[in-house]
Amino acid sequence: MVDYLLNALDQSAVNTASSPAQAIDETVDLACYLDELGYHRFWLAEHHNTSAFAGASPEILIAHIASRTSQIKVGSGGIMLPHYSPLKIAEQFRMLETLAPGRIDLGLGRAPGGDPKTGAALQSGPQAWPIEVFPQQVEVLIQFLEDAMGLSGDEGGFAKDHPYQGIHAQPLGPNRVPVWMLGSGGDGAVHAAQMGLPYVYAHFINPDNLAEAADVYRRHFRPSRFLQEPKVVMATSALCADTQEEADYYARPRNIWAALLMQNKAGVFPTLQEAQDFEMSDTDKAYFQMISQRGFTGATENVLQQLDDVTRQYDIAEVFVLTLIPDLQARKTSYRLLAEQAGLTASAVAAQ
Repeated sequence: MVDYLLNALDQSAVNTASSPAQAIDETVDLACYLDELGYHRFWLAEHHNTSAFAGASPEILIAHIASRTSQIKVGSGGIMLPHYSPLKIAEQFRMLETLAPGRIDLGLGRAPGGDPKTGAALQSGPQAWPIEVFPQQVEVLIQFLEDAMGLSGDEGGFAKDHPYQGIHAQPLGPNRVPVWMLGSGGDGAVHAAQMGLPYVYAHFINPDNLAEAADVYRRHFRPSRFLQEPKVVMATSALCADTQEEADYYARPRNIWAALLMQNKAGVFPTLQEAQDFEMSDTDKAYFQMISQRGFTGATENVLQQLDDVTRQYDIAEVFVLTLIPDLQARKTSYRLLAEQAGLTASAVAAQ
């Protein structure tokens, strides 16, 4: 067994042989499969106005997946809060918690999840929530969530003289919705530390800044009513197969897509066959080589050893694995191999 909790993150990726609707179906299928394998959490990303990812409404997909699974915790990785009203997000996640008690996570981010024009279209008015007020948004959101639990004063919720006193995020109930802060090495670590929230580092976006982000978070951490000790979580790209050669084969579509993305040329993901046939320019090859060295790809025992090394080095409590393969069965196989090597499947069987 590994010393950290093993989770999954999914983006509902679209490839040239699939459709956005099929990508969503595959996300649901994968969630049900990972529930059986014993993964601890399954989080859903938020992207807008992109042909590559179909997951624009994680809060709706969370509800559906929670109804189709029984054990796995389901959450957002994350809700891009600057686009939205804190009250509305509180209401959505209070409803989700009511439908699936104890199984809902609220991961928050401040990235746009799309281009600036799309971001403006998502907001309720011209720059309704400037990025500078993100910490205040998070604070108000948490206050709404705590108020719905019946808390007030020093216990949480709103002060008696707060202008939102008396406004409640329904459904009311005693359970707390866990809030997590996402980031990739910028202000997210500081916000998480100052608010006493667990910090989820997006290693799959920025693999080079984990050490600094974790250090900043721990140095500035303030104990809170949510968390007494700092908690660092890593979300990373990982792909397992029986051999390194097989893993490289399955990783090629992801790496080609990412190489093109870095040149502003990415669309949907290529299929496995299209990726093998893809002729790269010298520039493509340079980006491809760089992308290939990010994350963890290879024979299962080697991938798990690398994950173990990183988690021990940075004292990481949980790992979210993002596996991008344009073939659902191959994706499932990668997650299964990792689960078996980590000892999850034996635990899942024993718990049944």
